[in-house]
Amino acid sequence: MSSFEVRGGKKLSGTITPQGAKNEALQILSAVLLTDAPVTIHNIPDILDVNLLIELLGDMGVRINRHNRHSCTFQADQVDVDYLASDAFRKKGGRLRGSVMVAGPMLARFRKAYIPKPGGDKIGRRRLDTHIIGFEQLGAAFYYDEDHGYFRLDAPQLRGANLLLDEPSVTGTANIVMAAVLAEGRTTIYNAACEPYVQQLCTMLNQMGAKISGVGSNLLIIDGVAQLGGTTHTILPDMIEVGSFIGLAAMTQSAITIEGAGVAHLGLIPDKFRQLGIDVQIQGDNIFIPEQETYEIQTFLDGGILTIYDHPWPGFTPDLLSIVLVVATQARGSVLIHQKMFESRLFFTDKLIDMGAQIILCDPHRATVIGLGRKQALRGITMSSPDIRAGVALLIAALSAEGKSVIQNIEQIDRGYQYIDQRLQALGADIKRV
Repeated sequence: MSSFEVRGGKKLSGTITPQGAKNEALQILSAVLLTDAPVTIHNIPDILDVNLLIELLGDMGVRINRHNRHSCTFQADQVDVDYLASDAFRKKGGRLRGSVMVAGPMLARFRKAYIPKPGGDKIGRRRLDTHIIGFEQLGAAFYYDEDHGYFRLDAPQLRGANLLLDEPSVTGTANIVMAAVLAEGRTTIYNAACEPYVQQLCTMLNQMGAKISGVGSNLLIIDGVAQLGGTTHTILPDMIEVGSFIGLAAMTQSAITIEGAGVAHLGLIPDKFRQLGIDVQIQGDNIFIPEQETYEIQTFLDGGILTIYDHPWPGFTPDLLSIVLVVATQARGSVLIHQKMFESRLFFTDKLIDMGAQIILCDPHRATVIGLGRKQALRGITMSSPDIRAGVALLIAALSAEGKSVIQNIEQIDRGYQYIDQRLQALGADIKRV
């Protein structure tokens, strides 16, 4: 197991470019199964989760021409459907939460699918009900194999239906959309997720010949087609990385330019960091964070303590709450962080408290941060990364802390952030992989 050794307290400077969006990539790559024609994808992030899915597609019989680490052409004209029922698929797919995304395309094109018990972050319960119920409403039959721990879906014919999702699940919406594009008739999905990831997926599918309207809203209308063709698609910059770099600049009192940030697709992210007192300057498609000695958390207009919480798009993404929490530890003022979606995502705050942060963990979903205002620097400690986002939040804390920190279990960080140590070294960070 690898670790990061970090010696913090150094100001950074320079330009950094965000990788392709991890969450978009897992959906886009799964969608190549919907056609036997070539599909070329650009700006693929070179991270563990995405590379594992590409490897999984290859094991399924998809032909892969990797032009470089960030561009591939896929052709799913020789898919081995029976591989999905194998122990090898269950073992490999179980390591990757994103493996659930192949179910919709497989069900649409091959009329059967298998979903292994999902792996991924240890951030709380992540149910599959929205996916399964949506598939059933489209005409699929669902079975659970208790002996092997996987779900099996069969559908001699998928037919359009009127769906009202019980939650605006991003992966659930994407999976159902991919199943519905080849279903017979019209499907409407109300309370659909409308995150940029889903918008990008729908745009790509329309380029392949699908008929999806309402893209960007919570009501999607899909008229099924007989088949889809090939296309070329470029993945957006990762908005979670953009937010992480904004937080990094503020915590380390650094002047950093985030180049090619995909500003048009960031939603509330810049404004939420501005609420923490961070000077976020939009310069075309770049973001510049100037060096700031201090930053002060705003209050509500009535003087009440600021609350930042996650909410379905266009609300604030839950993936950045860990970053916001860390950044608040060195601000002036107080903030309540309310993580509504996952009940275990705030447990990493015990490491920050050990570093000297003033945080009250109210319950599994809420934490109050009393900003230190830089009167007292965080101190370096040895800690372990529990999940992707908490891992990067702890890394940001370590880069701002006095002394040496050791972050263990960095495979979690590598799942979502490509070459993060090398890119931070280019900014002047004292970080090494051991």
